Amino acid sequence: MAKTTVTLAAAAYPLSKLATLGAYADKLAAWVAEAAAAKAELVVFPEYGAMEYAAPLGDTAADLKASLAAVSNALPEMDAVHADLARRHRITILAASGPCRQADGTYVNAARLIAPSGHIGVQHKMIMTPFEKDWGIQPGTTLSVFDTAVGRVGIAICYDSEFPLLVRALAEAGASIILVPSCTEFVSGYHRVRTAALARALENTCVTVQSPTVGDAPWSPAVDFNTGAAGIFAPSERGISDTGVLAATAMNAPGLALATVDTARLQALRGSGEMRNFEDWHAQPGYAARAPTVTHVDLT
Repeated sequence: MAKTTVTLAAAAYPLSKLATLGAYADKLAAWVAEAAAAKAELVVFPEYGAMEYAAPLGDTAADLKASLAAVSNALPEMDAVHADLARRHRITILAASGPCRQADGTYVNAARLIAPSGHIGVQHKMIMTPFEKDWGIQPGTTLSVFDTAVGRVGIAICYDSEFPLLVRALAEAGASIILVPSCTEFVSGYHRVRTAALARALENTCVTVQSPTVGDAPWSPAVDFNTGAAGIFAPSERGISDTGVLAATAMNAPGLALATVDTARLQALRGSGEMRNFEDWHAQPGYAARAPTVTHVDLT
């Protein structure tokens, strides 16, 4: 049976122009080891953080199309690195998302959830931002929830978190933890995603975990400027959090936000809290009963 009290870590992750993929693996290992030393059982890395894989490739990193292809080609190797770290530290890792080439030659923005068991679950971003449309990134078609050692987890990549019905479908499928990897250039963009993560936690009486890219990476046309702070959010409830913010890093400062949450207690509050947002969702005027189909994936 999955644990209900879980320690979560969200990375405010700086992108570096590393010399080799081996250097990237060493950097990742240090971040995961820090999270594990803090007793985290799940650590979240940001959207498009995988663009760092292109940094060692010289001129390739400076060319948008070439860097998308290079990162996609590197994903199997880097998944193996993540899987080894997850196994050694007994920690579940949401790897930094990145472009993944599909059979038809198009790309999706793929986040990979890697369990200590070695199993890997994949969630594609569902709704494209204007810049992703310009890049030719295609939207995903399937929402999934993932059964893990720390409970049932859903993933809403950055802009997806701003659409309540997507996250609601994950919550109704049993997800008590929603991971929100993000990549935003402006302060306004960061706050849109943060506000969305707070709202989704409130609506669904769940925990949301935002992990952003931070700092500048002028060597990459994809992720050249990055603004944000990591945060772990819950509904504003007595005994849980007055503000809804369980933990947060300083703005634009690399580091980990850490919080321990009792997901069983949160689920119990759906019927006994100060307010009953989860249960009263269907009382909204104009509520449509149709919801996206959600696939269940077992990573235990």
